Amino acid sequence: MRIFPLAIAALIVGTVLPAFSAGAAGASNRVGADRTAPSAFNRLVIQINEDDGKKWMALLANIKNIQAELGKKNVAIAVVAIGSGLGMLKADSVAANDVLDAIAGGVEFLACGNSLQAQHLTADDLVAGVKIVKAGYVEIMKRQQAGWIYLRP
Repeated sequence: MRIFPLAIAALIVGTVLPAFSAGAAGASNRVGADRTAPSAFNRLVIQINEDDGKKWMALLANIKNIQAELGKKNVAIAVVAIGSGLGMLKADSVAANDVLDAIAGGVEFLACGNSLQAQHLTADDLVAGVKIVKAGYVEIMKRQQAGWIYLRP
């Protein structure tokens, strides 16, 4: 009676183990290895809710790095500005020109409508090309539910 369970176990190990070892042998540990192969298209939603010009500029530099690494056509990036993070998207912001450049490069910038209302701002106060959503956190939630990767720098 003990032979039957051992035979089943040997059959399973003999079938599964080669698949695992083949995958491990083909894997690369080197830095810069292509880790994007399983996903044909990457989607990233980034939250910004701080009034910090240095953080805004670092975020924009990181976006450029991501696009350079993956290719602009291989990644969709949306930046959702909430609360004091709306300062980044204002037309007179220190980041305004870089936001315009990012928009031209395919990055989507979304301003929280609730935050705009609370701060008595309108679309005219924002960089051209910025879109307005009703609620920034709900937008982030919807994108995460749709499979977008969430980042908060």
